[in-house]
Amino acid sequence: MEDLFALADRYLIRYSRSFCPRIIREARGAVLIDRDGREILDFTSGQICSTIGHNHPRIVEAIEAACRRVIHLNSWMLTEEVIRLAERLAGLLPPPLEKVILLNTGSESNEVALRIARIHTGRSELVGLNQSFHGLTAGAAAVTFAVGRAGYGPGLSGAYALPAPYAYRCPVKRACGTCDLACLETGLDLLDAQAAGPPAALIAEPILSSGGIIEPPPGYLQRLQAECRARGMLLILDEAQTGFGRLGTMFGFEQEGIVPDILAVSKTLGGGLPLAATVTSSAIEADVFRKGFFHITSHVSDPLPAAVGLAVLDVIQEERLVEAAAKRGAYLKERLQELAREHEVIGDVRGRGLLLGVELVKDRESKAPAEEWGARITEACLARGLSMNIIRAGGAASAFRIAPPLTITEAELDRGVAILDEAIRAVVYG
Repeated sequence: MEDLFALADRYLIRYSRSFCPRIIREARGAVLIDRDGREILDFTSGQICSTIGHNHPRIVEAIEAACRRVIHLNSWMLTEEVIRLAERLAGLLPPPLEKVILLNTGSESNEVALRIARIHTGRSELVGLNQSFHGLTAGAAAVTFAVGRAGYGPGLSGAYALPAPYAYRCPVKRACGTCDLACLETGLDLLDAQAAGPPAALIAEPILSSGGIIEPPPGYLQRLQAECRARGMLLILDEAQTGFGRLGTMFGFEQEGIVPDILAVSKTLGGGLPLAATVTSSAIEADVFRKGFFHITSHVSDPLPAAVGLAVLDVIQEERLVEAAAKRGAYLKERLQELAREHEVIGDVRGRGLLLGVELVKDRESKAPAEEWGARITEACLARGLSMNIIRAGGAASAFRIAPPLTITEAELDRGVAILDEAIRAVVYG
């Protein structure tokens, strides 16, 4: 057999760090199988997209049926699946969120949200949090501060960052371990001083995922919304990684008692296929339509992914996966906290539902990020049959983002934690 890795080296653009050293042949549920027949337990849900498990039979059925009917149309043509999915999404959301546009990726859903905010308010400036990740297209990249900024020259002008409520490493060096919102107050003072006027919108995640699983304290999002309203800004929530049950509620914002002006969802809606949506109110939609809002791509309102989105929502509701995420997430967090009591390299365990973070440190007193250990533990986990995702936290790739499929079993969680324990012991204690 021709060496596939040699072909990959020859023909693929390397878009991140090196590729995984295992070629995957197939996937089912929470398990991947490589071309040598070895199993890998997936604690990442692919790219956090396979919410209901890899290759769920209902997704396969929806794809096959859609392929027999219609795969793609001109963007101004609609199918029943597109209309029904918009209806289902509006039915899952509180008023006034009821107007939907179906898109492809998280970057695009945020791009559209920002475009809507700009044309609606007549303003151009934007605000994000400094550990945020909203995508790498031009507008979304302007308010993405976690990674991907270096080396590409200046982004869009008029984008500002507020300090993220990173309690483990307080950005204003005031209340490490807790958050008294001093970071928000300081950031807003700086924003008001720097911006040319009130910005169009502020975009945030209910939990800052790619920035290190940073969990805002209770009341933070409510305060954020109040400050937006005081300035006439729209609040956009990016629920690419928190939506559709992962936090133990259908949407993350439900846990905070707020409703955003614009909601962006993606990843978890498509169950592994590219599907995203931006949702706003009828009043905002009517205003931006009157002002000439325009967003056309080759795959807006595509019928095939819309059919899959309907299947994903069916499975989430029929298999009670929101409740499962809450239950399994609490169990997994308890197991990870047990590991933390055994290993000082684990400085913090945080997150909610099945979106959890484990931050690695050289020692708990200095909290120095253990970047080298992070990479080596990731490799040791993979060698033992566990796929883990190392992300940046504290300025280094030193935190695990743990986000298994919502269909994962307790036995699979135990197996994954046991592998992580074994990998830590092998790497840290030699």
